[in-house]
Amino acid sequence: MPKRTTQSPPDLRLVAAEAEIYDLMKLPESTADRVRRLQMEARALAVEQVEVLEKVLLQASVVAREIAEGGDAYPVGARELASRLVTDLPIKAETLKAIVSRTL
Repeated sequence: MPKRTTQSPPDLRLVAAEAEIYDLMKLPESTADRVRRLQMEARALAVEQVEVLEKVLLQASVVAREIAEGGDAYPVGARELASRLVTDLPIKAETLKAIVSRTL
């Protein structure tokens, strides 16, 4: 690290809020504890991914509505399919939300 002079700004670094601080007094984690912790992390990540899918489905519904109402600029089959997606996708997103809320 370069020597600090009175003219140079301090070398400050930010640490993410969720960063863990290792406790030196803590006993090593047992294999069973580690398995439980990793399973909890995997479940949390899975829930996050399902929530992302829910948001993407709602965004796709908005685009589908634009296509369905787009008139002759879009092919008839694309407009018809988009029209069906406008009603289906929000329902699917709500179903995902209900599934996630039951598992929490």
